[in-house]
Amino acid sequence: MKAVIMAGGLGTRLRPLTDNMPKPMVPIHGRPAMEYAVMLLKRHGITDIAVTLCYHPKMIMNYFGDGSRFGVHFEYFIEKEPLGTAGSVKQAQEFLDETFLAISGDGITDIHLGKIINFHQKKQAKVTMALTWVEDPTQFGIVITDEDGRIRRFIEKPKPEQVFTNTINAGIYVIEPDVFTYIPDGFYDFSKQLFPSLMSENLPFYGVQAKGYWKDIGTIEQYNQVHTDIKNGKLSHDYKEAM
Repeated sequence: MKAVIMAGGLGTRLRPLTDNMPKPMVPIHGRPAMEYAVMLLKRHGITDIAVTLCYHPKMIMNYFGDGSRFGVHFEYFIEKEPLGTAGSVKQAQEFLDETFLAISGDGITDIHLGKIINFHQKKQAKVTMALTWVEDPTQFGIVITDEDGRIRRFIEKPKPEQVFTNTINAGIYVIEPDVFTYIPDGFYDFSKQLFPSLMSENLPFYGVQAKGYWKDIGTIEQYNQVHTDIKNGKLSHDYKEAM
């Protein structure tokens, strides 16, 4: 299986850390945040990886190179202008010619990717979304599934009065390549555009609860909390060891 790491975000809520560096390069215990995603993919045997870039792309490319020193292979796809999450991934359409996994380049997690992939294959889904639980879901997409795991309700960044669950989109997806036919050229977003479209057309769009540690580093407070959590051993793998 192939993967794509989405690493083009500006990280505006992390300023001043991201004034002169892309969010995936923000250091976490001495490693760029994106390196944790690379390690997670490699741990699950996924080594053929596309990387979508926009903000300060050369900083990421200079650090990671072709991926060989991390035991993986990278292909880079640079947005000349912001294309949104789905639009940026569509740039890698030729490379992503089989079932693939999409993951954020700035989240810290030890979620078992194999369980999500197996669920996706069992359900013969078009898209399967990893789900997790947070105390404050207002900065994320909230999700309700039926007993079979099919996504029935989804709201991106709800207002407090709109919150109907604390289960959220973890930003990790298993996707069939024919989904690209539903993504037009130009700016297009997974959460705000593609997912509502899949639901309106009643396509097999599933969510599966992903057990394990997951933390977005969208704010300075979350960034600091990740450091504390790693130091306290809250991740199931020792990310402090060299690969």
